[in-house]
Amino acid sequence: MTPQRTPKLDRALVVDTALGLLDRVGLDGLTLRAIAAELDVKAPALYWHFKDKQALLDEMATEMMRRMSAAPAPPADDWRQTYLATMRTLRRELLRYRDGARVYSGARFTDTSYAPALDAALRVLTGAGFTPEAAARAWYTAYSYTVGYVIEEQAMGPDPFRGEAGYDVEARAERLADHPLAAAAGRVMFDDFDHGFEQGLTAVLAGMEAVFLA
Repeated sequence: MTPQRTPKLDRALVVDTALGLLDRVGLDGLTLRAIAAELDVKAPALYWHFKDKQALLDEMATEMMRRMSAAPAPPADDWRQTYLATMRTLRRELLRYRDGARVYSGARFTDTSYAPALDAALRVLTGAGFTPEAAARAWYTAYSYTVGYVIEEQAMGPDPFRGEAGYDVEARAERLADHPLAAAAGRVMFDDFDHGFEQGLTAVLAGMEAVFLA
């Protein structure tokens, strides 16, 4: 019988395996031991490529960003559409992975492959009249809003990876019956995340325009 050949263990294989496992076990269940078991190797073998879990998460976020950068570039003739399209793409790509926004948040990218798209977006903003400093602030404000929104969305909304419903807003409203405004707010905050994201992003856009282009 010919022995079965196993793929060569390298950083790319570890990261691809980790991203696949993430969808099944979530960030809290994603351990180096679990990844090693998935690859049919001993956990110490992974330390040749990643010194700890955070180093692996940084590379996972970088790979997510690389895949995101492969998406069609947003239109560059209108800074508002560029601004909106970039953040919509970010949200859509983060939602592709279970706990994707938590993995992405605070990561240190391991290469500079993010720079061309960022530079292009900032050039659109500066070309529209933003100073370089204002362009950076405008971009980072929307970026922070989007990542934070998706963290909450993935925590409170329906979980497509486990087939679970989201936060029970009606049960919440019953608990808050003595506080009608707070009770009603749950139906806005924890329902129709698509609509909520668009409203918030529009508000961020209007704020950036008012502050930096007034």
